[in-house]
Amino acid sequence: MPKVAVYNTAGSTVGEIELPEAVFGIEPNTDVMHEVVTAILANRRQGTQSALTRAEVRGGGIKPWRQKGTGRARQGSTRSPQWTHGGVVFAPKPRSYATSVNKKVRRLAIRSALSAKAQADEVIVLDSFAVDAPKTKVVAAALKALNAEKALIVTTEKDDNLVLSARNIKNAAITTADNLNVYDILKYEKFVILSDAINKVEEVYAQ
Repeated sequence: MPKVAVYNTAGSTVGEIELPEAVFGIEPNTDVMHEVVTAILANRRQGTQSALTRAEVRGGGIKPWRQKGTGRARQGSTRSPQWTHGGVVFAPKPRSYATSVNKKVRRLAIRSALSAKAQADEVIVLDSFAVDAPKTKVVAAALKALNAEKALIVTTEKDDNLVLSARNIKNAAITTADNLNVYDILKYEKFVILSDAINKVEEVYAQ
């Protein structure tokens, strides 16, 4: 099993922990990670783009000039696509970009992403991260001490004070162990996880 140091919020080493082999020690599957990330980004698209075709543009009912004898190219409508204010060829219409990915594939992608982070020494384990009240500077100082200023912080359960404290930090995000996704894991340089959340990650994603 991969071993990593356990830190406190001051950046000091306070111990060592073994990461679960089933989650942090597999061979990363890049194809699966790519598939899942593509699906996540596609599902985030609103799909509200819309334009009018030549059949939907108002006006253009009269022929702009007679068919022959003018020396100009024949035209049937001022709403043809080549005209200013004309319709759009193959106009985009509102649609859903949603795509589904098999549950086992999603879990394999998460295990692959976590293993890739572990292999790159980008996993940081914290003994605890308690915040008594929403204080952005407390979280910012801790991340700086850990050399993890662009980090995804993973807790066992939602901590409102911690969420509010990190909300204004541009390159940091908070999530829970049972709500991980591949895109966020790969997006942030460091994967900061509380020691008691590791068992939860193994419980949810090991199978």
